[in-house]
Amino acid sequence: MPELPEVEVSRLGIAPWLVDQRVDHLIVRERRLRWPIPHDIEQALGETIVAVRRRAKYLLIDTAPGSIVLHLGMSGKLRVIDADTPPVKHDHLDIVLGSGRCLRLNDPRRFGACLWQRPEETLSQLANLGPEPLTDAFDGEHLFQKSRSRQMPVKSFIMDNPVVVGVGNIYASEALFMAGIDPRRAAGRVSRKRYVLLAECIKAVLAKAIEQGGTTLKDFTQSDGKPGYFAQQLTVYGRAGEPCMRCEGTVKSKVIGQRNTYFCTACQR
Repeated sequence: MPELPEVEVSRLGIAPWLVDQRVDHLIVRERRLRWPIPHDIEQALGETIVAVRRRAKYLLIDTAPGSIVLHLGMSGKLRVIDADTPPVKHDHLDIVLGSGRCLRLNDPRRFGACLWQRPEETLSQLANLGPEPLTDAFDGEHLFQKSRSRQMPVKSFIMDNPVVVGVGNIYASEALFMAGIDPRRAAGRVSRKRYVLLAECIKAVLAKAIEQGGTTLKDFTQSDGKPGYFAQQLTVYGRAGEPCMRCEGTVKSKVIGQRNTYFCTACQR
């Protein structure tokens, strides 16, 4: 599943083509995504796109009457192409612009979403979310206060959206390795000092991944079709059985919260 850096890279790629453009028309070839595409998105017709934002792993295309809200699911891809480009299999939605270009959503597994949010409402999917990790609202003190008395593994804790959004499986493993924290440790048993370091590592890992265009492991590509290059800099993720890059130990793998987790028992405690 595309994680926060991949979604942010998609936003950066499509925003220059969409902002200040009129929504000329919409082509819905398949409404049956994770949730049915609502007819309400037609309220954007004839309206000018004023911004393209990201909240957690959702993209919001803002117009005066509301926002088209997109989620890429497991395998969704967004491309900005000429509107007369013939569709291919799994091209489910076109947002056609006055410029003659269109934003096209391709989603083979149909786990993605296209929703509509009015300015005065917050969709249930966007409610009760924690702070964005790359903002000042997120820091070690926030993690420390949220973690008190929590017995869940610290990796599951930092992947919990009400705690902080967008720290997905890959980046959680990488940040915990950078901070030297064992992902199996109970969240409530991590000190304030170590949470300060962990928050800094989360910010650093995510920022670096965005700079590198995200992480291509299987399905993700940037909006221009290029792969994300952060995969070349992964220190532990996907490296079970290989030597640790920091010590003489071996990278281990364990399922935590139903997700494969990678760590070094010598470096992380």
